[in-house]
Amino acid sequence: MATAPLAAQQNPPTGEQDRAFWVETLVKIADPVYTNLSQHTLKKNMPFESLSNDPLRKEVSYLEAVGRLTCGIAPWLELGPDNTAEGQVRKKYIDLAVKGLTNAVDPQSPDYLTFGNRHTQPLVDAAFLAEGLLRAPKQLWGNLSPEAQKNMVTELKRSRSIKPYESNWLLFASTVEAALLEFTGECDMERLTYGVKRFRDDWYKGDGWYGDGAPFHMDYYNSFVIHPMLTDVLVTMKKHNIEGADFLDVQLKRLARFAQQQERFISPEGSFPVVGRSIVYRFGAFHALAQASLMDILPKKVAPEQVRCAMTAVIRRQMQSPKNFDREGWLKVGFAGEQIHMSESYINTGSVYLCSMGMLALGLPPSHTFWAGPYTEWTNLKAWNGIDVGADSALKD
Repeated sequence: MATAPLAAQQNPPTGEQDRAFWVETLVKIADPVYTNLSQHTLKKNMPFESLSNDPLRKEVSYLEAVGRLTCGIAPWLELGPDNTAEGQVRKKYIDLAVKGLTNAVDPQSPDYLTFGNRHTQPLVDAAFLAEGLLRAPKQLWGNLSPEAQKNMVTELKRSRSIKPYESNWLLFASTVEAALLEFTGECDMERLTYGVKRFRDDWYKGDGWYGDGAPFHMDYYNSFVIHPMLTDVLVTMKKHNIEGADFLDVQLKRLARFAQQQERFISPEGSFPVVGRSIVYRFGAFHALAQASLMDILPKKVAPEQVRCAMTAVIRRQMQSPKNFDREGWLKVGFAGEQIHMSESYINTGSVYLCSMGMLALGLPPSHTFWAGPYTEWTNLKAWNGIDVGADSALKD
């Protein structure tokens, strides 16, 4: 018996409608974090949901929420305010973010965040925060007062007391130093370049995939951390003429290939494989695909508008459950709702704000093809409906 093809979407949404949905979703995610941080009430009001009983985990969870959200929302904020409805919403969150980040690094604030070595975790989220600042140099870094900038530099440097593991953690140290290089002109050159060299020389496995350290892990860390941070560090190194930055050309090809694979991970129904650790970061699993979209380096076979449609399907699917948020609007730990036992012990309420990194493409203006292009079916949807999508081939490098 023949299987009927998947039904074509009736009256598919426009790019403008998709963008409005993305903005609405990102604002819903961001609002409790930035509103409370701007009002000195983040530590007072943010819940701590975790399988861990480590009291230090709660202490570092606040920087997790702030760093990860900032990393994901930064490209959208960097578009700046304008007279459109979206531009005015963006202005609100630029202001909240700047006030909040000022408080986060103010030793006199109740929301002064932990960047030092009482726990190893602050290195991770100092790096995500640093990456966010690199992605919004005008609207975030540039709008901080001189005193707040000085405090931010002090706190980023404080994370140097944490030694990274021989894994994706090396890129956390590199990213912090890249931000310090960009904003102060100085950095710890060894911490900046060591991780880049390890991934370049020792840990590449082929076809766009790196090991997480020497071993290969079947999870989404190539997307959560490795490709985006390696790319952003190399971009900064190239800007400042640092030796080894010529690797950027190779890395961009690898990122583009990995992004092509990620687009193929998205099923016709807008789902993707539930595999590997940290799966409760939801659509943050597509950080690398989002980065490639933002940078306009998608392969020719992957139209930006088809990525928009595929990612919209994913975000709608994951966010349709009301159990994604608690009554006060904070994200719950889960994959497609409230699913605490799908998480590892290191994960908590703050951790899951990494999902925002799947929405980097909001940093592209509405006029970009990603948003302005028509509804376009993605690879899996076409293939399962009998459309010839051509052969997939490995990257030869």
